[in-house]
Amino acid sequence: MSQFNKTRRTIESMYSVYILECADKTLYIGSTNDLKKRLKAHNGLKGGAHYTKIRRPVTLKYSENVRTFAKARSREAELKRLSREEKLKLIQL
Repeated sequence: MSQFNKTRRTIESMYSVYILECADKTLYIGSTNDLKKRLKAHNGLKGGAHYTKIRRPVTLKYSENVRTFAKARSREAELKRLSREEKLKLIQL
């Protein structure tokens, strides 16, 4: 297997956990395997989450990459359990 294929597979298998700030200043946390596509959905397509659809536009404030879907979902749940103040502190780092 070439180095290019190894790198490509690694990049494609990355997942992102992210925090969005909505127009009403609320925060939304999610995870995806294609952050750019998901942000587009949140801001303009019918496929975005209902929560963000009614609070557009949304702005990406924070993201981190993890290697597996399970880790992404686990980290998403972790972030959702944080208080608003803790989330804002994380965003500002």
